[in-house]
Amino acid sequence: MIKTININKLFDKIEVKTRALENVNIEINDGEFIAITGPSGSGKTSLLNLIGLLDTIDSGNLFFDGVNVSNLNERARTKFRRENIGFIFQDFNLIEELTIFENIELPLLYLGIKPKERKSKVLNLLEKINLQHKKKSYPKELSGCQQQKVAIARAVISNPKIILADEPTGNLDSHSSEEIISLLQELNSEGATILIVTHSALCAEKSQRIIRIFDGKIVTENITKPN
Repeated sequence: MIKTININKLFDKIEVKTRALENVNIEINDGEFIAITGPSGSGKTSLLNLIGLLDTIDSGNLFFDGVNVSNLNERARTKFRRENIGFIFQDFNLIEELTIFENIELPLLYLGIKPKERKSKVLNLLEKINLQHKKKSYPKELSGCQQQKVAIARAVISNPKIILADEPTGNLDSHSSEEIISLLQELNSEGATILIVTHSALCAEKSQRIIRIFDGKIVTENITKPN
């Protein structure tokens, strides 16, 4: 589904260029659950941002279902993200002024989905994550684990082709982390393609494949077997 060919990314810092990614080549197939690991500053999040079209590559090519999306303009990238990619962030990125229902519903509003269908989809997801009783609550009224569940629901509500998660358990305790990983595994078992950036050994071990990055380069790719 996704293929990168010799992707490079440079960052300019006070007249010094830092290479974030160097000739990165990976393939992500439909239905995979992949973890990207590596030390801080190794290029994990940079790679995730490029695949998610949140940033632009300096050289190389990025293919999505056989289509080269490397050089899309900002408007086209935004449209592509809304229609194909779901994002999960370490700090949840929920909108504090919106209720839990409204936060999950938001991507459907952008896509022009009719109210009746939006309501049905949101209520079904709220039931799936056991937060239907919190639909009128606001993010600050929820625990960290609950907020991340809402963020996951928001990411999957539009049935994206891939879910990109940046340290989804980074702000959670061990028990909450296990809950979030189990939810992601459940979504993957239902067909979701998931790419995760993580420092968590537990999270990586639950994936099907681990890609390790060091100094902007892919150093190993291992197949793992989820427990």
